[in-house]
Amino acid sequence: MSMTTELTKTSTKPARPAVLTLTAAATERLKEIISESPNAGVRGVRIGVENAGCAGMAYTMEYVEEPQPLDEQVEVNGVTVFIEAKALMFLLGTEMDYKVSRLSSGFVFNNPNQVDECGCGESVTLQPAQSALPVSET
Repeated sequence: MSMTTELTKTSTKPARPAVLTLTAAATERLKEIISESPNAGVRGVRIGVENAGCAGMAYTMEYVEEPQPLDEQVEVNGVTVFIEAKALMFLLGTEMDYKVSRLSSGFVFNNPNQVDECGCGESVTLQPAQSALPVSET
């Protein structure tokens, strides 16, 4: 009599956090922005980063009619956000919010990969998400 044992492979890799999450306020404001677009073909917005400012990087946002082949797509409550491929590692785990105060309003990025920002708030210093994760000992 032979006995067979079935083995199940279990992944020990930690789950990848969402690239980007949106608060209710950000979702509603993005819906407004997209609906007010001068072009009827707008499918969403693209979030990215660029080299800018005294801290090194700035967030970018633009209308999207046709996504780029490597864009990551996030859909929340009827809003489509595309993430530039080159920005993925800098935005991994970021929450996008929309804040209104007495003197200003705008999108706020609560980014765990942000290590610094300039005094005026126009630019930030970001590190890639993989370097922000703890290194496992093997």
